[in-house]
Parts: sequence; structure tokens; C-alpha cells
Amino acid sequence: MKSVPLLPDRPRPLLFAHRGCSSLAPENTMAAYRKAREAGAPGIELDVHISAPTAGNNGELVVAHDDTFIRTAPGDANGNGRTIEELSFAEIRTIDVGSFFSPAFSGERPPLLAEVLEEFCPDMYIDIELKSHKTTRDPLPRLVAETLKRLGPKIDGAVTVSSFNSLCLRAFKCYNPRIPTAAIWCDAPEVPRIFRRGFGRFIARSNYVKPVHLQVNQSFCSRMAKERRPLVPWTIDDPALAEKMLSLGCEGIISNRPQDMLQLIRTFFHG
Repeated sequence: MKSVPLLPDRPRPLLFAHRGCSSLAPENTMAAYRKAREAGAPGIELDVHISAPTAGNNGELVVAHDDTFIRTAPGDANGNGRTIEELSFAEIRTIDVGSFFSPAFSGERPPLLAEVLEEFCPDMYIDIELKSHKTTRDPLPRLVAETLKRLGPKIDGAVTVSSFNSLCLRAFKCYNPRIPTAAIWCDAPEVPRIFRRGFGRFIARSNYVKPVHLQVNQSFCSRMAKERRPLVPWTIDDPALAEKMLSLGCEGIISNRPQDMLQLIRTFFHG
């Protein structure tokens, strides 16, 4: 595996606001990312799907976590339960993904990946999680790689890419081997059994790893150190748990509550 350093110019420990500052604003919205910035979080984590292709367009890179908007846009105006891949971007842009969190965020729309990168890079670093169930002929990794290339120096040293889908992640690596990538995993029924303990990191040739924190202990940290793969576990909202993870040698954490982690991060700060 060719070594690609994980955000080498960014101070440790790394702190990613999970789906933005999702404890203070609706997840994966510009409002949530701005809240993270206001709180002082140095990084954000987000999720990307591809919308349905239209005439002259191969689809847009839409920032959202779930396959549908049923959870984040309940009611009649959520695309009628269709997946993001089945919706055109024009349809997606009409969906309100803020009101479910609070009426104060009514009218928030799903952003494009490029919009987030343009506003927040390079001041903040961003982990882009590829959301895909495909095993072949997946346009997502290529479109993400093309978007990053188009933005050029703006995203240099400010972006990582990760996924549960090891094949999707490996494909992205072929398009852009200079971006650090991470295999994600947890021991959950929706994750293929072979990947529940991190085997996907070998298939994806990932440079660092993002396991659920429940699967992180001293033995595992030692193994990752031998493999030279930094650890950034998720999702950690308790400062005591964050301190434990960092004390084990994790290079960073992902949190819904970055505003509660800043004092701890400063205690561990080096870089």
C-alpha cells in the first residue's frame, strides 16, 4: 500500500463535526456546517450521493446521509419515498431538510458537494463519505474525483474520502491516488459480514481507518499502528470517551457535538 498521509499539515488531534454540527442544526446542511465553523471545529464530515441523470447531465453530487429523504423531510414533500438516485437534482432542490429539526431551519435544502467545498475549504478540512451500494459501474467515485480535480488547489491538503463500500473506495483511489482514504466499518447487520471487522481496508487500500468507537481498544490501536493506518473513530459525543480514544492513540474523532470537544482537543493539541 502506497502511503498517503492523513492531512499532514493539520494540527492533531483531528476533529470532524459529524454531518456538520448536527446537534445544533439539521444534519448535512449548510446551516450545520456554518454552526461547526462558528463553534470553532476545524473539520466537518459529510455524506454524498449521486442524483438521477438528466439530459446532458450525469447526475449531481448531493450531500445527504440516507438513501431517501423520508427521515429528514417527513410528510408529503420528501420525494415520495424515492431514493436520491431516482430523483433529479431539480426535484431534490425543492425538498426542505431543515424543518424536521426545528422550524427555525425551515427552507434548508440539500447542498451540492461543490458548494460545501467552495465555502469551507481550505479553512476547514472535510471528510467526504461516499454513499453507494453498487459493486460495478458506479459513477460516484469518478464524479467525486472530477469535482475535486476541478477545484484544484482550493482542496489540496483539506479533503479526505471514506466509505463503507470498499469497492467504491478502491475505485476512487484509482481516479485520485493522492487523496487520503478511509475504510469505515461497524458490527451491524446492514454491513456485509466480511467487512464488519475492517477487512475492507485491504480491498480499498485505505490509508487510514474509521471504525465505530465500540470496536476500538488498545490491541486494535496497536495493530493499526503496525499497519501505519491512523485511527479516526465515530461517533463520539462524550468528552470522557473522546479522551479515552485519544489516549489510546487515535489521531482524531468524529462527533455530533464538536462544541463540547474543543477544550479536550486543545489539551491534546500538537502539530
